[in-house]
Formats: sequence, C-alpha cells, structure tokens
Amino acid sequence: MMQNVHLAPETDEDDLYSGYNDYNPTYDTEITAKIPSTAVTRPVATGYGSKTSLASSMGRPMTGAIQDGVTRPMTAVRAAGFTKAAFRGSAFDPLGQSRGPAPPLETKNEDSPEEKIRQLEKKVNELVEESCIANSCGDLKLALEKAKDAGRKERVLVRQREQVTTPENINLDLTYLVLFNLASQYSANDMYAEALNTYQVIVKNKIFSNAGRLKVNMGNIYLKQRNYSKAIKFYRMALDQIPSVHKEMRIKIMQNIGVAFIKTGQYSDAINSFEHIMSMAPNLKAGFNLILSYFAIGDREKMKKAFQKLIAVPLEIDDDDKYISPSDDTHTNLVIEAIKNDHLRQMECERKAMAEKYIMTAAKLIAPVIESSFAVGYDWCVEVVKASQYVELANDLEINKAITYLRQKDFNQAVETLKMFEKKDSRVKSAAATNLSFLYYLENEFAQASSYADLAVNSDRYNPSALTNKGNTVFANGDYEKAAEFYKEALRNDSSCTEALYNIGLTYKKLNRLEEALDCFLKLHAILRNSAQVLYQIANVYELMEDPNQAIEWLMQLISVVPTDSRALSKLGELYDSEGDKSQAFQYYYESYRYFPSNIDVIEWLGAYYIDTQFCEKAIQYFERASLIQPMQVKWQLMVASCFRRSGNYQKALDTYKDIHRKFPENVECLRFLVRLCTDIGLKEVQEYATKLKRLEKMKEIREQRIKSGRDGSGGTRSKREGSAGHESGQNCSASSKGERLSAKLRTLPGTNEPYESSSNKEIGKCRCPHPVPMGTADLKKTDASYVDPLGPQTERPKTAAKKRVEEEDFADEDLGDYLLPE
Repeated sequence: MMQNVHLAPETDEDDLYSGYNDYNPTYDTEITAKIPSTAVTRPVATGYGSKTSLASSMGRPMTGAIQDGVTRPMTAVRAAGFTKAAFRGSAFDPLGQSRGPAPPLETKNEDSPEEKIRQLEKKVNELVEESCIANSCGDLKLALEKAKDAGRKERVLVRQREQVTTPENINLDLTYLVLFNLASQYSANDMYAEALNTYQVIVKNKIFSNAGRLKVNMGNIYLKQRNYSKAIKFYRMALDQIPSVHKEMRIKIMQNIGVAFIKTGQYSDAINSFEHIMSMAPNLKAGFNLILSYFAIGDREKMKKAFQKLIAVPLEIDDDDKYISPSDDTHTNLVIEAIKNDHLRQMECERKAMAEKYIMTAAKLIAPVIESSFAVGYDWCVEVVKASQYVELANDLEINKAITYLRQKDFNQAVETLKMFEKKDSRVKSAAATNLSFLYYLENEFAQASSYADLAVNSDRYNPSALTNKGNTVFANGDYEKAAEFYKEALRNDSSCTEALYNIGLTYKKLNRLEEALDCFLKLHAILRNSAQVLYQIANVYELMEDPNQAIEWLMQLISVVPTDSRALSKLGELYDSEGDKSQAFQYYYESYRYFPSNIDVIEWLGAYYIDTQFCEKAIQYFERASLIQPMQVKWQLMVASCFRRSGNYQKALDTYKDIHRKFPENVECLRFLVRLCTDIGLKEVQEYATKLKRLEKMKEIREQRIKSGRDGSGGTRSKREGSAGHESGQNCSASSKGERLSAKLRTLPGTNEPYESSSNKEIGKCRCPHPVPMGTADLKKTDASYVDPLGPQTERPKTAAKKRVEEEDFADEDLGDYLLPE
C-alpha cells in the first residue's frame, strides 16, 4: 500500500499544490469524447498519470497533464454537469431539466400524534392572543373566558406530549404564557384570590426562569386589597430577586414600597424610600410623595428642600422653539406642521402638564405651613418657582393666593392681589380681571364688574369666561339682547362653554323666545345629562309654552336626579293640581312638606286639601305650623279656629277665638264669630263682644267715608293712607295676593245667621302660583330647599362661567390653580 503514497519534496515548502500528485491507479482510464468545437477525436485525460498530454484550444494544459516534469493538479474526479450518457449523444443538460417536474409533496398525515400536538399548540396561542385583544377592548369577561379555555387546552397538550415524547420536550414557554395571562385576567376582573393562586403556581415552579419578578404583581394585588404589610413583603422579595443592572425596575418597586408605607402611616420609612429614589433617579411622583411625607410629619425645612428637589427634576422634553419655523423654507414648514401635534408632542405636553400640576399642588399644600402666615409661604414658593424652569407658574400661584384670601373671606386682600396683575402680560391680566369682575358681581357692584369684564375682554378677546362675565353684567342691567350677543361670542370662541349656553337660554326666556330657549337647554342637556338646573329649565319652558304633560315628564326626570328637592316636588304637585289630579298633587305636596316643612305655600295647600275632603282635624296641624312660622298673620289662627268649629269642637273653637281677640283686638271677623258662638252657647260675654263689634264696624265706616271724601276733594291720595287705615282696622290678612285670596275664602264661611254645621262648598286656600318659580344655580343643590333667589321670585340669575369653585377641596384630588370665575 505504501507504494501508492508519494511524499512532497522537503525543499519545495512553498508549493501550494503539493500533495496533489497522489492518486489511485484505479481512476487511471481513458475515454473518448466528441468535442463540439473540434472535428477530431482525441483522448481526454480524466485522472492522474495520463500518458498523453493534450493542450486546450487556448494553450492551457489539460487537467492532469504533465508539462516540464510537473503534473497539474486535478480539480475534480468528474467534470461538473457531465455524465457518461451525455457523451453518448445526449444533449447538454447540467440542471437536469429533461427529467421532468419534481414529484408531488408527500401529504401530511393529520392523524399522526405530532400533527395533532402541533395543531393544538397553535390553537392555544390563538386563544391567548384573543384573550389579550378582548382585554385591550375592555371586554374583561370575554378575556377571562378565553384565558380559561387556553389553560384547559394547554393541559391537554401537555398530557399528549408526555405520551408521545419525553418530558424534556414540553414547551415551558407556552405553559408560562398561559398561566401568566390567566392570572392577569383574574386580576383585571377583581378575582384577586384566583389571581394570587395562579401567580403562586408560577412562582413556586423552579423550572420557570425569572418567575420571581411576578411577586411585584402579587404585591400590587395585596395593595388593592389594602393588605399593606403583605404588599410590602412581596415588593421586597421581588426587589431581592431583581439584579442591580435593572435599575429602572428597582426604582419603580421602591416607589411602590414608599406608597405602601404612606398608606400604613410609616412616614419615616416612606421618606427613606423616596429620598433614595430622588438621589438615584429623581422623578416627579417620588418628589411629590416625598413632600407629602414631610408634610405629614410637619418638618418645615425638609418640606422646603423637597420642594426645591421637585422643581429641579428634569422634564427631558424639547423646547417650544423647536416647533416654530425659523425660515420660509416650504419643506421645513411642512415638517414642523407635521410634528406640531403628533403623538410625541402630545406626550411632551402631557408630561409638562403633569409636572405643573404636581408643583402647583405641592405649593398650595406647603405654603400655609412653611412660614408664619400663608402669604409669606406663597411668596417663598413664588420666588423658588421664578428661579426655575417653570417661570410661568409664578403668576398662577399669585392668583391662587388671591383665591386663598377669598376662602378666608378677606375680599379686600383678594382684590389687592388681583389688581397687581393689571400691568402684566395679556393672558395673566385677562385672568385677574375676570376674577375681579366675578368678585364685584357677587357684591352686586355691577359697574365695577362691568369695568373689569371690559378689561378682561380687551386683554384677551378670545377668553370665553371674560365674555360670559361681561354678558352677566349686561344681563343684570336688563339689556338682554346685548347680553345674548356676548354669550354667543363666548360660544363661538369655545363651543364647550356650558355656562354661556345656559345663560343664553335664560336670556331667550326673558325675551319670550321660548322655542330658542328650549333648543339651548336641550343642547345643554345632551352635554350635561344629569344637571338638575338644566332639567328644571326645560320643564319650566314647557310650562310657559302651556304643555303641562311635557313639563311633568321633565320634572319626573328631575326628581330622579334630586329626589329630596322640595321645590321640584311642590312644582310637580302644582302641575298635577292644575290638571285636576288632586291625589297625585297631594302625594307630591306631602313629599315636599316632609323634606321642607316650612314652605308656607305647601302648608296652605295641604290645609285647604284636608278641608275640602272634610278632614278638618288633620288640617289643624298644618295651620298651627303656619301660625308658628308667621305669628303676626291672623289668618292662620282664624283657620285653626274654623277647623275646630267645623269638626264640632265648639269649646276649643271659642277658646281659640278668644285667644285671637286678645292678640288682635281690632279684628272684625274674630269678633263676629265670638258673638255667634257666645249667642248659641248662651254665654254672658255676648253683649260685650257685640258692643265691640258695633264700635269697630262704625269706625270702619267712618274711616271709609273719610277716605272717599279725601279722594273726591284732592283728586286722590296716596295709597299710604289706605295702607295705614287698613292696618288700623286690623285687616292684616290683605298683605299679599294669597292673603287676600284666603281672606276671601274665610269670608265665605257661615255668617252669624247660619248654622254651625253648614260649610261653604267653595275651595279655601288653594295654592296657585301666578308665575313659575325660578331655579337658580344653587336651587336644586340644596336638599333643604331653603334657597331664596336674590333677584326675586319672578327673575332668574344668569349662571356665571366658573372653571373652579370657591369651596374647600382636597389638595390631592383637584388642582385649584385655575382661574376663579363666577358661578
């Protein structure tokens, strides 16, 4: 065998082709090929050791040829693309195209275990995906059902795999995915116990890598359940299992730990967590929570330092100058226009708004406590803000300082603070002037309110709040057409200004343009679905349009929103009474009386209702309450005595009339009933009462003659003499229109020549309001119905544009930094 081995010469170390002379004699053959480019037949060497050396047509030596004693190495045992059959006359076909198309693919065997496992795995992935999509669309129930279905099919898949392959081939990633999605859906559906059990299955299984991070989710569930100690425990366990390279995740977990400590009142531990976060990776939430923790323990100096740290947190957003075109380049302007309101820009605006909210809330929180007075504290906060990147917030803090003065009822200081902005830029000047207009409007100084409203409008013509306030001042002066123009302009500048839309509806009511007023209130109802004021105004407009059925329907919606409002209930009773439905009217009047038993109109109607239905004993309690409310009105006590007399209790009626006579000795009607009762009972006092009655009637005739002669002689005197004469005669029951009506009813009672048992068939004391009772801004908010409209019973006060109300609010729930506008 060694004879076929040829060693390379030792001296020729650089020969790249050394060793290619080795060959096996078995391959030493000669074949004859027909070369298309030549007409002669010649031997072709196909292996090493060929006896004849032929040159190619280009002078290149053939493969395996020997020249000058050196054999050229062979590049292949057989030439690529050539076969022996080709040399026997077949065409040149190096790709084998002459063999025809490839045979068809072998069909899958769907009944094979491997194929069933593959299809089942695909179905599990589809179910998990559908569950996630349903969760993102808000259909949490469907998401949970899909997650459960995926879990069931995954367990079937695992059993099938165990039967076909070894346990090592089980897809652990799919099992982890199914369990994690199921736990997430349980948590989203508030099924916390099931979610915790599912998370425990994942965490306790050692074959799942990085499963310890899910303890953060378990801590979140315990935090929702207000089990703060366990939440802190699981947060710390998760923190221990997360490597230090994941800095951002560790910071978030520490922030959750700090929040849990605040919930448990362990402010010192919370401060340690937030201080560590502010030193490693400061952020707005951690800074704000740190201020809250120091506020809870009352450390003034630390509050100041924490506020300065919060101010110094970088926002990491671009300046607004980036979105301003520096040149007239069309391409650049198009790019700037495209990115001016894209998602990235919106995210930057949201981050900036959140930072301003945290800073404003923190300043309002600590300003009253860091110094001796809240004014000094606000001044310190303003100076710190002015030296930071949030310079524009300083003016808002000053306005909030004025609002704080308002809460303390110090209107002069509030006005002085707001007047400081008259020389500032237009935006701040407009806001301050709007607030000043509001203050003067509340004090009914409409001239000053109008002046500052003009200043606000001139400073910012597109300020809807300023335009609304200006319209209010014009409305108060009775110029409703001009007020409507200001409200319309406010709506053109801001179509969402509900105050202007409400006020323009009131204006149209004043102008008796009821269809347009109804249209405004219906539009407002589409925006504010449960606004009691809007519902009442719609009902009131329908009442003015003489459509009581629609008015009743809208009032029914109103009492579904404010079921304890006595004025709405009494209004329903009034409408049913006008429709002749006494039973329904009584029901709503009685409900109104239950919630507010001091409404004279309701008391009068209920008393008259019981008299009409011949239940005089029940009417007594209502008239007695009316006499307590209005002790100087004799008509209520006369009605009490009349009820006693009608019910047959003559002795009680006599005592009541005597008591009335002692209080009102000049009341003629009381004396008439006393004479009647004493005569029938046979008392000796009858002569005394008859004498007094004759004397009073004679004085009344003389007084009437004097008045008549005075009118004839002087052409009429002032009604003052008539009023004084009426007062002297004791006619107290003619003080109001309803008093006159009830007095007329009282005069229809049986006279001195009528039997006691007889009674008038006419109605007594029916409550009919000639004008709709208006409901201002605060009417339906007060369930005790004690509100009285300051503009009188036949007027309505326009609703003022108010972004924020002057009322006590929780600092953490709502930002009070916006402009204070009239309500």
